[in-house]
Amino acid sequence: MAREECKALLDALNKTTACYHHLVLTVGGSADTQDLREELQKTRQKARELAVATGSRLTVALRDRGLATEERAEFERLWVAFSGCLDLLEADMQRSLALGAAFPLHAPRRPLVRTGVAGGSSAVAARALSARSLRHEAGGDFDVADLPELEREVLQVGEMIDDMEMKVNVPRWTVQARQAAGAELLSGVSSAGAISVEERAGPCDPSKALAATVFSAVLLVAVALALCVAKLS
Repeated sequence: MAREECKALLDALNKTTACYHHLVLTVGGSADTQDLREELQKTRQKARELAVATGSRLTVALRDRGLATEERAEFERLWVAFSGCLDLLEADMQRSLALGAAFPLHAPRRPLVRTGVAGGSSAVAARALSARSLRHEAGGDFDVADLPELEREVLQVGEMIDDMEMKVNVPRWTVQARQAAGAELLSGVSSAGAISVEERAGPCDPSKALAATVFSAVLLVAVALALCVAKLS
C-alpha cells in the first residue's frame, strides 16, 4: 500500500514538474503574459506540496529496518526518481527567477524575445493542477512582487534536498535498474527486424510476378530483333 501511494505521488510530481518546465521556457518570450506568471506560481506551489508529501513517505519507508530486500530496492528506485524530480524543479525555479527579474512585464528594461511562440499556457497549467480551467486573480504588479517569494522557495527546495540526503543515504550509483540500459530500444529494433524478415519471407505478389515475366519477354524479343537486324546488315 505504501509503495503504491509513493508511486502515485511521484507520478503526480513528475507530471507537475514537467508542466512547470514547459511554462518556464515561455518566460521572457513573445508569449509571456501576466497570466503565465500567475500560472507559474500556482504550478510550483503544487509541485512543492507534492515534493513534501512524497519525500516524507519515502523517508519513513526507507528508514524502516524491517523492510524486505526487494521492497527496499523498489523504494530506493523511487527515491532516485524523486531526487531527479527535485533537482529539475530547483533548476527550473532558478531559471524562472533569473528570467522573471530580467524581463519584468510592466517596467521592461529590455524587450521580450520574439520567439514566434503564440497561444496561451493555461491548458498546461490546468493539467499540472488537475483542474479544468484556471481563474486568474493576480494584480498588475504580481510578476515583480512574486520574485522575493520565488527566491525564498528556491532556497527551501535546496534545503529540502540537503535534508533528505542527510536522513536517507541512497547513493544513486548503487541503485540497480530492473532492466538493462536501452532495453526498450533493443526490443523495438528486434520486433521491427522480425516484421521485416516476415515481410521478405512472405509469398510473392502475383501482380509483381506477372510484370516481371512480361518485362523479361519484351527484353528477349528486343534482343532477338537486334540480332536479326545486325545479320541482315
